[in-house]
Amino acid sequence: MTDQLNIHTHQNVGHISLNRPKAIHALTTEMCIAMADALAEWASHDGIAAVMIDHAEGRGFCAGGDIAMLRNSALNDQGKTGREFFHAEYQLNHQLFTYTKPVVAFMDGITMGGGVGISQPAAFRVATENTKFAMPETGIGLFPDVGGGWYLSRLPGRIGQFLALTGARLDGAECHAIGLATHYIASENLARVKAAIIDDPANIQSILDEASETPPEARILANRETIDRLFAGRTLEEILAALEADDSEWAAKELKTLRAKSPQSCKVALRQLADSLTLGSFADEMRMEYRIGSRVLVSHDFAEGVRAVIVDKTGDPQWNPATPQGVTDEQIEAIFAALPEGEEWTPLN
Repeated sequence: MTDQLNIHTHQNVGHISLNRPKAIHALTTEMCIAMADALAEWASHDGIAAVMIDHAEGRGFCAGGDIAMLRNSALNDQGKTGREFFHAEYQLNHQLFTYTKPVVAFMDGITMGGGVGISQPAAFRVATENTKFAMPETGIGLFPDVGGGWYLSRLPGRIGQFLALTGARLDGAECHAIGLATHYIASENLARVKAAIIDDPANIQSILDEASETPPEARILANRETIDRLFAGRTLEEILAALEADDSEWAAKELKTLRAKSPQSCKVALRQLADSLTLGSFADEMRMEYRIGSRVLVSHDFAEGVRAVIVDKTGDPQWNPATPQGVTDEQIEAIFAALPEGEEWTPLN
């Protein structure tokens, strides 16, 4: 299945290019395993000094994981192939997070879900005018996984909670402003930058610094105070009440957005971000997310969310429970509980 990926070495640089243009380069299990194998080989290869991750043609860096496969798995094999995908994907996320050689991710286009998981662990994260970054999982009954709990919970103020709940899309300038991207470079200059890195991988920092330009104004910064105030609540109910009590147009828009999301997913996301700050390592994060993933994968809301948003495109998911009040603490607790021995997520050896 490596036609879904272009894996090469150029001089002293390993290069992974995602190649599923029709699916906006969404990840499959085979892609995750092939990427992990290449990274493992390069990690122990003295001749490889750095790794670049980008995408072949098309408008997306990586639009996530293979959602259709996950839904089919939930409906047809009790989630077995879906769990195998999560296990392999999270191993790849953790491998990148702990990688000893510098990794450069070029987030030139749609960077969502799984694309966040393979770009955020990179030491160098390049955004462009084409970047559209989001974790839109609450809209399909899933949750911001692939390390989303770790990255979002550590953003300034309550921006992470806002992004996790609403699935708001950020442009490249916004990613740069809040630290999701380390550099902002015009897409027309990327080929030159990649060639320079291949020629001189020891100087990635200065190559990227020199090619960077001042990004446009970041809209999210103008809303920073409002986000911190209205998303300050610890619970979903508190956040909805704050939005309801505010008479601004912005609050009305976000309230409408939130009311369309899976109440269970929203509660899971808030708990996940809060718990993440107490974890000692990224491996602990992935273990927690795998517990959540293996359960929400086979929940009513995921199959229903994918049906409404992606399969039938009717945009009318019937969530169950239908209200935040209907999602009990016991239900959330069960989603986060430890898995039976032998079923927990483990990092690559």
